[in-house]
Amino acid sequence: MGAAGTAVLLAAAPAGRGRAMDAASVLPALAAVPPAVLTGTATASVVELADPLDPQTVLTRLRAAAASPGPLVVFLAGQLHLDKRQHLPHLALARTTPATLRYTALPWHWLAGELGVRPPGTTTVVADLAADPDVWLRLAAAPDLLHLGPGPLLYGRVTPAPRRGEPSTPDYLRAWAELWRSGARPPLPALHAEAAARAAARATAPEAFLLTPAPTPAPAGSMPAGPLPTGPLPAAPIPAVPAPAGRTTANRTPAGRTTALPATAVPMRAVPAPTVPAPAGPPPGVVEDPHPAILAAATAGRHGEAAAVAAAWESDALRRHGPRSVEAVHWLEVRADLARLAGEPARSCELWLTAAESLLALGQRADDPDVEGAVDRAHHQWERIGDPARARALGPTLVALRERVPGRRPGALAALRRRMG
Repeated sequence: MGAAGTAVLLAAAPAGRGRAMDAASVLPALAAVPPAVLTGTATASVVELADPLDPQTVLTRLRAAAASPGPLVVFLAGQLHLDKRQHLPHLALARTTPATLRYTALPWHWLAGELGVRPPGTTTVVADLAADPDVWLRLAAAPDLLHLGPGPLLYGRVTPAPRRGEPSTPDYLRAWAELWRSGARPPLPALHAEAAARAAARATAPEAFLLTPAPTPAPAGSMPAGPLPTGPLPAAPIPAVPAPAGRTTANRTPAGRTTALPATAVPMRAVPAPTVPAPAGPPPGVVEDPHPAILAAATAGRHGEAAAVAAAWESDALRRHGPRSVEAVHWLEVRADLARLAGEPARSCELWLTAAESLLALGQRADDPDVEGAVDRAHHQWERIGDPARARALGPTLVALRERVPGRRPGALAALRRRMG
């Protein structure tokens, strides 16, 4: 008998007026499908997360599910928002507001980090998402924005979030459940095509992006090297460039029309290999967003390459704006999260501590969400350090910061002191 499968049912959306999708309404339909049908295995278990509050809790549950040896299928309903600072998509959770997005929503690259390292062919994600205007514009220019790495198969539908009135409904995911409950067992590409057609027939949105896996697996080795751009971080969409094969592609279709064939991708810029020195940069005025390419390198396991490119951008920010600048702190935060993805909690903790201290030095208040988020993430990474000596070395700095920035979780400082002994 093969390994048991795991199905994760994750439906999340902000409470109140910020809700653009009634995500949890699809959970009863999915829960009515036998678990073994959800995963395509003889036996399976189901993990259900309905309107979760905390991104760290969601990350912990996803990490536990991703550690299982058998097939993993993640069914995801919710809404995407773009982080204004890093220009990266986040899945909104129950407490998410525009002001607290970076600390109360689940970064999409966390999902990529947990699922992208699993063996190819063992992971499938089926997503029904509403995108805020910023994500929708970015997705139109760069369909690889939601790429999860070379391993996971991503099927999905993304629609623009309604600007007013009733929230949208996850009709695409509901159609998957209806097809399975009718007794149909077609292959996943056929399920996706039929579900997209049914959702389009019900939808009021004028158009949608359909996400499908590329027809061929990603080739081994790193992406071709390319020049490292310099200059300030843009808010504009990423320009289209030639693509390596094997990426998730997005097919934009009007309502009522769909296709089972993957569309031609407009993927991200290639990341330079770490052995190639970074040149001076492109001609003046040519600026491209490096974040998607850095994330792609990290999720593909090329952590040294991703860290080297981020460090180069940090050096450029230091040269242009100085060490006491928001731009320099931003790249500290990027490097801290790259260290987390690389499985280096001590290094991640150290970088988050430095970022928090830098933000305070810039005059930000101790209760500012950016400061609280940096200290919370440093604390979270500190708890995952396996080397006791390294944890003891970083502990006093973390305690000192916790005394200044207690955060919004009661007892965090007391718990830290207990752990320190």
